[in-house]
Amino acid sequence: MTSTYIELRVDDGVGILTLNRPDVRNAINDDMRAELMDALDQLGRDNAVRAVVLTGNGKAFCAGGDIRAMQQRMQAPAGEVAFNGWSRQQRTHHALTALHTLAKPTIAAVNGASTGLGTDLAMACDFVIASEPHASFAWNYVLRGLIPDGGGMYFLPRRVGLVKAKELIFTGRTVRAPEARELGIADRLSAPESLLADAVAWARELTVGSRTALALGKTILNQSFELQSEQVFGMGSQAQAICYSSQEHREAVNAFLDKSAKKE
Repeated sequence: MTSTYIELRVDDGVGILTLNRPDVRNAINDDMRAELMDALDQLGRDNAVRAVVLTGNGKAFCAGGDIRAMQQRMQAPAGEVAFNGWSRQQRTHHALTALHTLAKPTIAAVNGASTGLGTDLAMACDFVIASEPHASFAWNYVLRGLIPDGGGMYFLPRRVGLVKAKELIFTGRTVRAPEARELGIADRLSAPESLLADAVAWARELTVGSRTALALGKTILNQSFELQSEQVFGMGSQAQAICYSSQEHREAVNAFLDKSAKKE
């Protein structure tokens, strides 16, 4: 993939997405967001890619929204500020939703500071591995007179509970890697020099099973907190019917029976 702000490479079935604006701590501008959406679309359509790792280039993971872009936004005519902001929010939500709903396991390899939209980007992934001691997390929107707009108010309570999420969002304080692991913001810690390798190895562990089953299972799990048990059972029944007809299920059953027959 040829781009300016997003690097994409595939390593033996694992797509590695790297935010690439190190001079501004990988802050997200309109062009980076568009490139991220394109990269996620490409990864979603590539059946050879079984999992995705998202990381940052340089010392930071992602500094969130580009402050210069915020300044430019405020210079628009008063009657256009709200609609321009709404339009930008739609594009941001599209990008975060594309990451959250990608039908493959996703891991955020947080190599340094993540703030604001950067932390929301990490939370949109299925799993988070953080570099110790360099990684940190801060929902510092309130310090800019804003609220979390990248899914933080949805993702964070599901990881740390409602009360702790309120405390982190209301104060905007920085959470270092050890506390992030303790709270459940990060799932694993890693040394800086092995962070990406550990993330890729973890991604491969998550892809040993059926691609069909993983995609369907993730889709249902992502909705399970909002659904009643009967709805989850119903969606599970439909997904299982698809799994029954998959080549992966057929091959797995035949392989098990062949192995059992050889032991007899």
